[in-house]
Amino acid sequence: MSFINDLKRLLRENIRESGMFIALFIIMAIFAIQTDGLFISSRNIVNLVNQTGYIAVLAVGMTLVIVIRHIDLSVGFLAGFLGAVAAIGMASWNLPVIVVIPLVLLFGIFGGLVSSFLVAQLGIPAFVATLAGWLGYRGALQLITISTGTIIIPNDSFNAIGNGFIPDIKGIDFLPGVHKVTLLLGLIGVIFFVSNELMTRSRMKKNQFKVLSRGMFIMKLVFVSVLIGGIAWILAGYRGLSWTAVVILIVVLIYHFVTIKTVLGRHIYAVGGNPEAAELSGISVKKITHVVFASMGMLSALSGILFASRLQSATTTAGTLFELDAIAAAFVGGVSAAGGVGNVMGSLIGALVMTSLTSGMNLMGIDISYQYIVRAIVLAVAVIFDVSTRRTRK
Repeated sequence: MSFINDLKRLLRENIRESGMFIALFIIMAIFAIQTDGLFISSRNIVNLVNQTGYIAVLAVGMTLVIVIRHIDLSVGFLAGFLGAVAAIGMASWNLPVIVVIPLVLLFGIFGGLVSSFLVAQLGIPAFVATLAGWLGYRGALQLITISTGTIIIPNDSFNAIGNGFIPDIKGIDFLPGVHKVTLLLGLIGVIFFVSNELMTRSRMKKNQFKVLSRGMFIMKLVFVSVLIGGIAWILAGYRGLSWTAVVILIVVLIYHFVTIKTVLGRHIYAVGGNPEAAELSGISVKKITHVVFASMGMLSALSGILFASRLQSATTTAGTLFELDAIAAAFVGGVSAAGGVGNVMGSLIGALVMTSLTSGMNLMGIDISYQYIVRAIVLAVAVIFDVSTRRTRK
């Protein structure tokens, strides 16, 4: 009985995080049943991860922008524009990938700083400032692609970012047809998670903080370990871990560390929670605004790189509606419209939820018009859930 009470308390106290995972599990289970298991096949899951890449990267940055009570509408066409710049750099200027990628990322940071200057220094509302960016980058994308239309990217190394997979170990007959490196990485992930949780629990008990009961803690370790192992097994069944997935994991882990473990992260949430109080406590709200928007610009550039690499080309329509998908993923992932609440792990789950909806409905042959309606309902439910949980806490 105490175990059930502990479970109820855990779900109640972590309703945002648990709600996201439950929603993703339900969605995947429904599509798995409706498609006779095709949805959760190794090939489809790998494709799903690759399709999520460019939106997940944007959603991570958008989460922080919304946390500090702003919005960035320019990210879609900024990503499309910078993807085209990367394509031109390799196709027309013959620049190597090792030069193109850092250059494009720097352009993205500059684009983010332009938006933050308008917002932080001139006091222009972020909605208006970034809407101007949306229009400007869309026009810039049209200008640089007007003569050729679609720009084909001839660089195999660049195209491998969106379509390639990490190499496997050669000459091992154990588990034929299964990607061994992916399984090994999954095992490493499980070990890292368990050891980190054990150290965190030990540190919290030493400092006399409240921790989960032993039974609940063991259940959490088993559940997450099985989840990590299951995902690794599914991915290993096709071609293993893609480079897109590696990029997503690196971005999410870096931003998770920065937001949770660093002073900068605490300052970002302080500004989002109460900008006036943060300013009075010595935190520069303008500086945080510059940092967050510059980060958003850099991630927009990375998103553009992933998208152009996946298509192996840059098109005149690249970036269309990317910003709305990123905003939707952030809200579904638990970010609060009121600011101050949200995390990058949630934004990844939100991106997976939205992409899973699209992939599953496509496999079921559902018309695109109904797909938009379903996604609208999911987004509305997420925002209603946010508002209701905030009222309950008050």
